[in-house]
Parts: sequence; structure tokens; C-alpha cells
Amino acid sequence: MTTDSNEYPHPQLKLENQLCFAIYASSREMTKMYQPLLDRLGVTYSQYLVMIVLWEQQECTVKELGNALYLDSGTLTPLLKRLEAAGLIIRKRSTEDERKVHITLTEAGQQLQEQAVNIPQDVMDGTCMNTKKLEELLGEFKQLLHNVHQTNIEMANNKS
Repeated sequence: MTTDSNEYPHPQLKLENQLCFAIYASSREMTKMYQPLLDRLGVTYSQYLVMIVLWEQQECTVKELGNALYLDSGTLTPLLKRLEAAGLIIRKRSTEDERKVHITLTEAGQQLQEQAVNIPQDVMDGTCMNTKKLEELLGEFKQLLHNVHQTNIEMANNKS
């Protein structure tokens, strides 16, 4: 049984008023939109994000990759193992510091970029929103991510 919003004593607790839920649900739906496009490449959405960073940087450490994607090494390691098994990347432990693992693209990993080049536009087209609005949203989400990340760092530091 639903109640009129005027009757509900805590409208701030209604699902429709939760920013986190709108972001979460939008993210899940966007990921679904990517899936058939990524299936053709043989990668998951998370693996695609790793590849995007590597296509841009050519080489990075696991730590740098984790910072770029807001992921910890425990989450990244299985992804990287699967990408390596697929022949798309090479993981190599640093000779100067064995705690560092360098990630580079293989030739197949580089070639995959050409197959992926139209994916961003295909997804943008699927949103049925104009480019200007999508650029504005991207800027706003980047600012939100920055703000929330900074708040989380401050909260973690205050616990210490």
C-alpha cells in the first residue's frame, strides 16, 4: 500500500529521493548497455576499464591502475590475471622493488583498442541524450566523485 508523499513522515527516506540509488541504478543500467558491445571484444566491463587506462598510459603499476579506477589490488589482481590469460596484458614484477607490478599491453591488447573505438559513441547514442547534456553530466559526476572521495579520505583520517 502506497501513501501520499504528504502523509509520509520522512520523505528524505523515500527511494525516489535517494541520490545514491539513482547513481547506483544508472550505473547498473549503463553497464548493461555496454555488455553486448564488450561481449564482442571478449572482456567484461571492469576489464574494459583497465584496458582504457592502459590504452591511454601504455604502462602503469597495479597501484597506479587502482588509483585511476578507485579499486584496490585485491579487486584488480583477478581482473589482471584474466586479461593476462587472454593475452591482452603482461604483468611483470619490478626488479628495483618487488612489491611493484608493472602492467603493459601486448600487441593483441593494443589491437583491441581499434575494435573498441566506437563503443563510447554507441553508448552515448543509447542514452538518447544530447552531447552537451552528457558532457555537463560527466563534469558534474567528476566533481561529485572528487568531493565524495575527499570526504571519505577525511573521514578515514579522523578515525585514526
